[in-house]
Amino acid sequence: MGSIAQTVESILGAAQVTPWESVAEPWLRAVRSAIASETQPECIAFPTTPAEMAAVVACAHQNRWRILPCGHGSKLAWGNRVTGADLVISTQHLNQVIEHAAGDLTVTAQAGVSFANLQAQLLATRQFLAIDPAYPDAATLGGMVATRDTGALRQRYGGIRDLLIGISFVRHDGKIAKAGGRVVKNVAGYDLMKLMTGSFGTLGILTQLTLRTYPQSETSQTVLLTGQAQAIQSATAAILTSSLTPVAMDVVSTHLLPSSPAETLGLALQFQSIAAGVAEQVERLQAIAQAHQLQTQIFTDTADAQFWQGLGDTLFAPSNDAVAIAKLGILPAQAVPLLNFLEQTLAADSWKARIHASSGIGTLRLNAAANSVQALQTVRSHCQAAQGYLNLLTAPTEWRTSLDAWGLAPATKLLMQRLRQNFDPTHQFSPGRMG
Repeated sequence: MGSIAQTVESILGAAQVTPWESVAEPWLRAVRSAIASETQPECIAFPTTPAEMAAVVACAHQNRWRILPCGHGSKLAWGNRVTGADLVISTQHLNQVIEHAAGDLTVTAQAGVSFANLQAQLLATRQFLAIDPAYPDAATLGGMVATRDTGALRQRYGGIRDLLIGISFVRHDGKIAKAGGRVVKNVAGYDLMKLMTGSFGTLGILTQLTLRTYPQSETSQTVLLTGQAQAIQSATAAILTSSLTPVAMDVVSTHLLPSSPAETLGLALQFQSIAAGVAEQVERLQAIAQAHQLQTQIFTDTADAQFWQGLGDTLFAPSNDAVAIAKLGILPAQAVPLLNFLEQTLAADSWKARIHASSGIGTLRLNAAANSVQALQTVRSHCQAAQGYLNLLTAPTEWRTSLDAWGLAPATKLLMQRLRQNFDPTHQFSPGRMG
């Protein structure tokens, strides 16, 4: 056992520290995929309280140890790989629900609370978190905020930063900082919630969050429209300017719809409300589909939830060096043209994608063996030319060494460097993650 592991063990106790030589799968694979160098951390620490977390970070700051923060490690490989880490700190044991204020529609929980477990607890009061993350069974609240992982429900409820109303986090020097509060109308202080959202563990380690919840609806149904790209484009525009209120609305590629013929696209919409309201909206949507000569398929009961879970499971299926996954951003009106561009640029039957219709944010999964890093760069250039972006989440090792994960403009890089200098001047958190 190295000196770092021994020092951390003296703070936390032996039961909360795993020396690197004792680390087993899946942690071993997750940590290795996140570090670019051949060096390895000395241990993984599992604090059980914010005070323990702060003590470990303060010790790391004094000794200038590089820290790789994480939750369960399900998204640890996303973004640029860190240049090196002496210590991995997991929030996995910070897993307490502090308060569920059902009447105020808020929940306060520690960062390591599992998304799936919290949803199950909220179900008892017929409430839920309006988030549809990747890897829902493994995702933690802190990891979802750190990676800005919202999913299809942003159509109705907004991004995860719109749901976050209070945070606590450990700074680079081991001090605990707080922002926001436990009520929706709290507006005191700087808006650190938005700054920490999508920070990928580079500005601090989240320890506690307060999120707004929503009441569960009586009925949920999904309608899938399929047809030619131009018809999907026209129908999408008509729906977005109508009074229909889907909670999710995604444009999906043919390859995500195995029963659909080639050269078609899909438009999936989910409606949730009282039964009569859902029935009325589905009927009006079918009229729009008929006017645009689109086929319709309706999913109810368990098939409704399974449809959306299937999209996420397919796009975020366990990856390896033969797979690349990217987050796309485009103007909403350019969603269908982008899917057409992907069809022309990438190898046939080698990719799958969906784009949220109202935000233009989406996910692309492609077979790296059938494509090239230059093809992905072409897609990024296309997105940037249309005022969008492409962030590389995971990819083969050779792709990640030749293509920066973020592709940021120089002015944006400078802004982020200044933020990093203020929040973590010694670059002790996830060094190199943001480039």
